Amino acid sequence: MACLFRRAIAEQVSQVLGLPPEKIVPRIHAVPVHRKKESPDFQLYVNSMPEGNIDTACHKENAQKLASKLATNSVISEIGTGRGCVTFKINRDLLTKTVLKKITQDGSLYGINSELLSNTPKGLTVVEYSSPNIAKKFHVGHLRSTIIGNFIANLKEALGFKVIRMNYLGDWGFQFGLVGAGFSKYGCEEKLKANPLQHLFEVYVKVSAASEKDEDMKQSAQDFMLRLENGNPQALSLWTHFRDLSIEEYAKVYNRLGVQFDEYSGESFYKEKANDVLKLLKNKGILKTTGDGKGVVDLSEQGDLSAYSVVMRSDGTSLYITRDLAAAIDRMERYAFNEMIYVTDKSQQTHFEHLFKILEILGKEQVGNCQHVKFGRVQGMHTRKGDVIFLEDVLDEARSRMLQNMANSKTSKTTEDPSDTAEKVGIAALIVQDLKGPLVNDYRFYWDQALQSYGDTGVFLQYTHARLHSLLNLWDTREKEEFDANCLQDPSVTSTLRHLLRYDEVIHKTLKELQPRYLVSYLMGLSHLANVAHHSIHVKGSSPDVAHARLLFFNNIRVVLASGMRLLGITPVDKM
Repeated sequence: MACLFRRAIAEQVSQVLGLPPEKIVPRIHAVPVHRKKESPDFQLYVNSMPEGNIDTACHKENAQKLASKLATNSVISEIGTGRGCVTFKINRDLLTKTVLKKITQDGSLYGINSELLSNTPKGLTVVEYSSPNIAKKFHVGHLRSTIIGNFIANLKEALGFKVIRMNYLGDWGFQFGLVGAGFSKYGCEEKLKANPLQHLFEVYVKVSAASEKDEDMKQSAQDFMLRLENGNPQALSLWTHFRDLSIEEYAKVYNRLGVQFDEYSGESFYKEKANDVLKLLKNKGILKTTGDGKGVVDLSEQGDLSAYSVVMRSDGTSLYITRDLAAAIDRMERYAFNEMIYVTDKSQQTHFEHLFKILEILGKEQVGNCQHVKFGRVQGMHTRKGDVIFLEDVLDEARSRMLQNMANSKTSKTTEDPSDTAEKVGIAALIVQDLKGPLVNDYRFYWDQALQSYGDTGVFLQYTHARLHSLLNLWDTREKEEFDANCLQDPSVTSTLRHLLRYDEVIHKTLKELQPRYLVSYLMGLSHLANVAHHSIHVKGSSPDVAHARLLFFNNIRVVLASGMRLLGITPVDKM
């Protein structure tokens, strides 16, 4: 694997530069495969070296000078130079044997069991994501938050972090007062049982429209919320009923996505603790009062309230940010986490800047380990019924369109449960479309584009996995680990193996930046290379030894592809 080759290169370089190999290994990078020209396997940029016998003013000459002092051996077959770097080519037989044996040995841990990732500090990570508002529209932003947060949690967990997956529900505030007050007028218990989320949303829409015209309705909503905050049994019973039904429905939909949560939290949990936060701010002299009676925290450098955050209404009640402060402090005390990651859309950037700044003013050192992973908005995601209301509508649409595509395709295989296959492929399409670009970018969604079976789509990943899995039916001797590397000399095989060398680097970069696009791009590249190899080298009609070596090669591609897909939140299908 790449680490063995990096170590061999580093040991030679360390003798020349007088640096320990450990400092050199992370600076040796696998070179991306170029489709049209031959390229080296690894490169080391001389200007990346932290110290040693290098004059950083002249990189080209230094690269040539360093290369001249290195020698080929049983591992390194060629040494050259590029722009400011020394390049290395690995012995082809050794490359083939080492990569395939390592994948066979590590299985789904290939790329994760890497020296490059071994020094990553691991601890407890809290990831807060999805976080829909009860009784309000489950918009596409919640879908993005769900997909991105699930990916981050999967990645951290795979690398050995302990992860707490948290869903922080919007289950308090004036919008809930509207539903509570309006249910007696617009609600129906039968409809609530049949489709809780849809019916609560219908009630919310009606009562919200009525409250804009009717002051009495608005007052009723405020009165209901006041009763709720004061612990009125009837109001609390209705609130608990709505909340429990909503969570049950969310859990069904999350299950379809393969998403689970360790904890369902919510604003309601912190309604009382938010008052404790206000007292703390007041006792520390941090809470200021404006002319209109609002409580604010001064965020300005000059202390002149030129920048501030409102944390209390004029009537003394808490706000969303106050409850978020209470939640953050509670988690710091309860979990003593090493990091906490909030996954929300970029419109909340200012909110989190204020949140982190106030925590810093309060002297909460753990705020340095809090991070807001922000994402852009999606335009154009409509179902055939119209605008997206709930996540369930999106999943149903993806499944239905994929079923139709499968029925119309001449290459579709008969599956035991076409609906289940269509769902998994449709979800893969949604996930890849969502994760393939920089997270912060807005993008426009097109169903036809997302569900194409070619190009960089989730459907293409699933198709490639199913195609590789189908080859296993030809493999009679899969228990036999030994193989003849001479049977795998085709250039398409070498290109694919060189791409597999880069997997741990891609995982490392993805973890560092929490940008799934690097992994998506890598898996697309692997799938394209796998399809080229599938056309170039054949299993049927080959001798047993050749067939065995080639099947081992194809199965190892499948193992890495499946592992990467699962990190993204995709369940690979075996047939489609």
